[in-house]
Amino acid sequence: MPTRTAVGWLMIMGVVISGCGFNGTTGAGQAGQRRAAATTAPRTTKAGTASPAEVSARFRPTAPRARAPIRQLIIITAASHGATYAKLSAYQRARGRWRRVFGPWTARIGKAGLAPPGGKREGDLRTPSGTYGLAFMFGTPPDPGVAFRYRQSHPYDAWDDDPASPLYNEWVDERYQDPGENPEPMDVSGYHYGVVIAYNTARTPGLGSAIFLHVNIGTATTGCVTLPMGELLDVLRWLRPAQHPKIKLGVRVRPPVGH
Repeated sequence: MPTRTAVGWLMIMGVVISGCGFNGTTGAGQAGQRRAAATTAPRTTKAGTASPAEVSARFRPTAPRARAPIRQLIIITAASHGATYAKLSAYQRARGRWRRVFGPWTARIGKAGLAPPGGKREGDLRTPSGTYGLAFMFGTPPDPGVAFRYRQSHPYDAWDDDPASPLYNEWVDERYQDPGENPEPMDVSGYHYGVVIAYNTARTPGLGSAIFLHVNIGTATTGCVTLPMGELLDVLRWLRPAQHPKIKLGVRVRPPVGH
């Protein structure tokens, strides 16, 4: 498991120890600090060097193909809509049957629990219910060996949480684009590693943004799902785009038929 030096962790703690919508300073102040630290070097991703426009297009969350056969499934099940803890289990389909490969593991969800289907709203501190695809993976260190597209975060990277912004619910490179009011920094400890859940891919203003499966930092979230580092990395390395994985979140979700 990749680690950071004590000095590195203290630097992170000095800025913000969080993720999932927490802002340690005002959006304008924090954005200014990140812009001041930014450079104009080309972005480097798993696929190599690319222009800002190319990177933005490649990492824009989109809805998965509706009829693609699902062969990997992550289930997040809570005891009630008010619960802040849930259980995560991961299943693989092979030879016509589902087999559990991970879990059940304890996960943290929204501070205000789990929204009913269609009920998630920006800033409500709830995790959305429903079944979603997975867009891409990300983290502050280099690629840990995942099959999905991987985007390494930097001090100038943020997620646009502003419903009034034209880039709402997108990853934004602040050197080139405006992330709106109170953007969410992506270079924080909670986002050491994570995967983007393809929620609100239509980017409908106010329906919620920045929904990830990422590293747990010991608290409930503002809408994401979190796991301890080791368990999270197991899941991220297991996932394969060709298997068309999805994540299903809800109250008392049952295992897939045929398990």
